[in-house]
Amino acid sequence: MEITQIRYFLEVANSLHITSSAQKLHIAQPALSQAIHRLEKELGVSLIQKEGRNIVLTEYGTFLKERLEPIMEKLDEIPELLRIMSKLGNETIHLSVLAATPLVTDAVIAFKKDHPEISFQFLQYEQNELYDIEITTKMFYQNVDERRQFVCGEKIYLAVPGDSTKFMGKNSIALKDVADEEFISLLGSRQLRNICDKFCKYAGFAPNVIFESESSNTVKDMIAAGFGVGFWPEISWGEIDKSKIKLLEITDPVCYRDIVVTCKYNKADNSHVEEFFQFLKLYFEDRINR
Repeated sequence: MEITQIRYFLEVANSLHITSSAQKLHIAQPALSQAIHRLEKELGVSLIQKEGRNIVLTEYGTFLKERLEPIMEKLDEIPELLRIMSKLGNETIHLSVLAATPLVTDAVIAFKKDHPEISFQFLQYEQNELYDIEITTKMFYQNVDERRQFVCGEKIYLAVPGDSTKFMGKNSIALKDVADEEFISLLGSRQLRNICDKFCKYAGFAPNVIFESESSNTVKDMIAAGFGVGFWPEISWGEIDKSKIKLLEITDPVCYRDIVVTCKYNKADNSHVEEFFQFLKLYFEDRINR
């Protein structure tokens, strides 16, 4: 069955009048009759029959009408739904946030103050190709496509409880010197965790992680409460309460990562995506220069 045949049949099935149906469909009456006959031949059953000067549906015609009408209603909705999706798609920015979640969240809040009409959808902590902008992290990054990427580098510090007497008077530390400390960390699946585990491995030990969480805020709170030490990204985790947490610069190895922001231009209208991409670039740069 072809869609045109189905439309012709449903029009006749509703009007029960070949001539008026042909006029409404803007085709010749013989052409409409032939289309219905071809459909009947294809299906192997009669769909309409004459009763005097009128036509009526056969039981097969009634069955086919009842089954096809909901399907055609759905088909007829598709163009409008696509228009709505396109409109929403251009006004919605899809973010794949694999790193620097607190910083990205702050940037979104700041951006929406001047752009309340734009919506954001977040996909966190798992690889996915369905994004407009992706924020990820690597230890070292090369071959940046400056048309659609920018890189923000940040140091990673060791965060210790602010009232710890063990680290009193220290402003820096070699990572090997905390090999016996208990660590508070992000979950092992998080990219920052993987990077920091590599730093520890380079320093000759595996961190003794006594608590891990998917929330950076929880990690901060646990360190501040004195449960252990942890790694702290210089920019993306925001400012600290110096009375509760102290940051020590790690001198060996050099602990540093790149935050990589990638923009996809995969919409009919990428103006909102491009605007937020440029905003994000300036927002990150401002945080670096503070």
